[in-house]
Amino acid sequence: MQWNAKLTKALKATGFQQSTADPSLFTKTSENSFTAMLIYVDDILVIGTDSAQISELKSFLDKSFKIKDLGHLNYFLGIEAFRIADGINICQRKYTMEILKENGFLEAKPAKTPAISGQKLNSLEGTLIDNPEVYKKMIGKLLYLTNTRPEISHAVQQLSQFVDKPTNIHLTAAHRVLRYLKGSPGKGLFYPTNTQIRLQGFSDFDWANCTETRKSVTSYCIYFGDALISWRTKKQPTVSRSSSEAEYRALASTVCEIQWLHYLLTDLNVIFDRPTSLFCDNQSAIAIGENHFFHERTKHIEIDCHVVKEKVQEGLIRLLPIPSS
Repeated sequence: MQWNAKLTKALKATGFQQSTADPSLFTKTSENSFTAMLIYVDDILVIGTDSAQISELKSFLDKSFKIKDLGHLNYFLGIEAFRIADGINICQRKYTMEILKENGFLEAKPAKTPAISGQKLNSLEGTLIDNPEVYKKMIGKLLYLTNTRPEISHAVQQLSQFVDKPTNIHLTAAHRVLRYLKGSPGKGLFYPTNTQIRLQGFSDFDWANCTETRKSVTSYCIYFGDALISWRTKKQPTVSRSSSEAEYRALASTVCEIQWLHYLLTDLNVIFDRPTSLFCDNQSAIAIGENHFFHERTKHIEIDCHVVKEKVQEGLIRLLPIPSS
């Protein structure tokens, strides 16, 4: 905490502004340049439009704190970055290989999908495993891997519900994820250099997915131009009385993420001139989000979910239907 406070004070003294959306982000704007810093403890990532200003910043940090300059971005917090003329690709291949080696899956037969289609895990089936710490450690590492592997997010979310008392069935399902990773350890995300300055989101849900609590699962993904920048799969905190309500709750979560991204991108000097398109395959949920008089079907929904209506009226988002297919 003392290190962070000292660094923050030093950066603010040189003209940097701390982001309110993300306290680990610092930005500095001058007439002809823009510089941004992302900080995680003592790891620092610097980007900018003026190489001279970046060099000046590094000299200041070295003089004040004695830093080690690692050059151009290629490895940061376990994430590998590869730059080409068309953009930047990020992945966690080294981290993935370490997970596979640690669990003895380097020579395993690859699986085509991270989970068996239609499989619903619960805490009642199977026998408790002898060493649950192995399962907990594995799931913890897989959760961090979802930073660049959105396609395993749903499977890992399901597995993370049973870290307190994992059974042999949960362990087998976790091994399925490892076998899937064995087939594509270097898969990641690509961010193109030239892309449209626009946000668009896709929101969905799995109604009453949990067989024990009957709670639904929220899922969303948000794109900046053609690049995926945010995604999530999470069980909803309450039981929904209808599929429309579950979808509306999923919309509310997505809208909050879109609002946060707007704040964050504004700090990065990215300005949007039109509402964010938010796609949903439930017409009733769209009607709830746009219609104040849908009272009978919405009066039991918590007030915080109605952020959707508020942001539609403010022009932040525009709700659009999309086929389930």
